[in-house]
Amino acid sequence: MFYEDSFYQYLALERRFSPHTLAAYRRDLSQFIAFLDSQQVDSVAVVRHGHIRAWIVQQMQAGQSPRSINRRLSCLKSYFRLLRKRRLIEHDPLKKVVAPRTGKRLPVFVPEQQVNHLFTRVDFPADYAGQRDRLILEMLYATGLRRSELSLLKINDIDLGRFVLRVQGKGGKERIVPFAHYLARLIEQYLSLREKSFPGAAEPWLLLNRKGARMSPESIYSAVHKYLSMVTTTEQRSPHVLRHSFATHLSDHGADINAIKELLGHANLAATQIYTHNSIEKLKKVYDQAHPKSKEDEP
Repeated sequence: MFYEDSFYQYLALERRFSPHTLAAYRRDLSQFIAFLDSQQVDSVAVVRHGHIRAWIVQQMQAGQSPRSINRRLSCLKSYFRLLRKRRLIEHDPLKKVVAPRTGKRLPVFVPEQQVNHLFTRVDFPADYAGQRDRLILEMLYATGLRRSELSLLKINDIDLGRFVLRVQGKGGKERIVPFAHYLARLIEQYLSLREKSFPGAAEPWLLLNRKGARMSPESIYSAVHKYLSMVTTTEQRSPHVLRHSFATHLSDHGADINAIKELLGHANLAATQIYTHNSIEKLKKVYDQAHPKSKEDEP
């Protein structure tokens, strides 16, 4: 017995994980349980650190990256913690497990010039879908929202008078995100076109698909990928890249790291500090190019 259904209910109802994160955890745990089944382990009560170590080795031999393995270990950590809390197991099989080491990976972002090209040189169709897609890109870059947060944004969550959004983030945590006056004008123009395209629509969501229903995170991804492909050749062209660009450009222009943390809805500062690395690397490059003694004693 592995109590996986209880774990999924806990993630959905108590931790309030998004459908995307819940699906990832379900996939990770199912994969681990399938491995245990191949080892003739039929109960979580007999799982020991040796089983988890063997599973990690199998993952590495299959070519999985340390980062992917650590994400799956994070799922197991939550899983075993819940089982111990409910006294379904007595020991922690992860206690003697050492996670694979990962190198630091800087966030991928779009340079400011390419973002400017996106909004000044790309022609967005004048119809509803074209103007909606432009608003998607503008909002993601102007606010740093996640695609799931934008998908769930309601018209009533937008205060055009105070220029702020009320956003439901991860774990159901609410935050207030400011936006610039130009974005308020774009939202007003979009809402007028939305009403003409779907007169009397009862849907509360800001973004609607062609059928007048809520636009899904997957559809938002497709729209972003399509238009980012017109201005950048970077391999990653997702909504999260615009979120990274938002935070990186704020950092480059001197924004306080704690303010960036609040805008992004991060739970701790460590998750935000990765954006300072890009700024530091930029400063190093300027220093190396400009300081008269920067090249002394080079080999």
